[in-house]
Amino acid sequence: MAVLEGETYRLAFPTFPDLENAAYVSYGVPFDIACTHHIKETYNAQRAYIIASALLSKNTDEVKKLENGLGDRHAGTWPGIAPHTPWAEVIEATKDALSKKADCLVIIGGGSLVDGAKAMLLFMVNNVTSVDGIREFEKKCSARDATGKKSSEIPVTSPTAALICIPTSLSGGEYTWYAGGTYPDDHLKSIMVHPFCGPRLIINDPKLSITAPEWRRTAGLMRDEDMDQAAIEGFNLIVPNLLITRKDWTDEEARLNCMIGVNKVMIMLKKVGHDETSCILLPSVMKWNAKVNGEKQERLKNVMWSEAPVAEVLKRRGLKPDSSDACDALDVIFRGLRMPRSLQDKGVGRDKFQAWAVNSLKDPCCKANPIPIEREEQVLEILEITPQEAAEDLQDFEYEDAALDIVIVFQLFSAHSKPGSKSPAVMPCLAAYR
Repeated sequence: MAVLEGETYRLAFPTFPDLENAAYVSYGVPFDIACTHHIKETYNAQRAYIIASALLSKNTDEVKKLENGLGDRHAGTWPGIAPHTPWAEVIEATKDALSKKADCLVIIGGGSLVDGAKAMLLFMVNNVTSVDGIREFEKKCSARDATGKKSSEIPVTSPTAALICIPTSLSGGEYTWYAGGTYPDDHLKSIMVHPFCGPRLIINDPKLSITAPEWRRTAGLMRDEDMDQAAIEGFNLIVPNLLITRKDWTDEEARLNCMIGVNKVMIMLKKVGHDETSCILLPSVMKWNAKVNGEKQERLKNVMWSEAPVAEVLKRRGLKPDSSDACDALDVIFRGLRMPRSLQDKGVGRDKFQAWAVNSLKDPCCKANPIPIEREEQVLEILEITPQEAAEDLQDFEYEDAALDIVIVFQLFSAHSKPGSKSPAVMPCLAAYR
């Protein structure tokens, strides 16, 4: 396989060279050139199907660049997938890709598109073409039952088509084998897993992220004390460079450093969640978890205060290192980014609490919390310490969606150190209020 001049092409998870479906990372070359090259030379795909951000397609010519580069290898383009990856939309895209005999999927966009494309790989090869079909299919490869299994142990046909992810965000979903979407009737999220629904290639192009309508970040997980250093290194790449992009939106080096930072902290990733729910609930969940991982949260707080640009923001808002914790810092950062920090910000109230408590227990992520969430009362405890009323937003940053980058590091670092444990649960039930 020939590498392009100027291209960095390496394993995404160099410490796991024997992964069943090893992903590679590429950067240093414009995304359209790199993608066209690998479709032709690495995968020899003849019918590349693009799933692209609708706004990116409408407002820029970036998607058209790739279509033109592919030429007669371009099978078609699907115009976006809504937030939370509605299964009905994924099914329509799946049927379109099947009708066009796609042998390679390419996504250009954020986490919802990544989730959708990963699921499409499974649906296409297993002929899943209806939402009811998904309900039956997911029983065979649900995250609850199939996590950690080899493809030969999961009773579905393994995808063979390549998936290429060109992210415009820092969601990190492109580094996992999980695919999640929401049902149209109850809006509950279901999560499937299969080694071969993960991407073969992730192409990072910081210039593309400048033109993207969203620069959205999400939460990640981590386990074991050995990963603490990766979280610190990721923090040092992501947060200071976010502050640089605040001053210069077009700084490509800073953007690439953010992307590399995400890869660094996702190396041991097992699952990723996303959306504004993290900004509302993560500080409360961390405070609730502090009785078992408070020491790790304290170390993260110290790392934050050691970074001059971050410490400046915290000091400006009246925080002091000896009288605040990591959750207080996170609250300041989210408010400074004008992200929602209260339930009222999303127009919901206590009348939803009981339904959320019931729905949360259906999600396997809650049991992976440092304190396993297994009872409705536990969910209600967290909701009660979550800000209920809107507060005045701080104005420290010039764009909104950067907040979730920092969720990555907070969740990674505050994960329980017990092997096999994962990240703080961030209440997956809140998808139900859409």
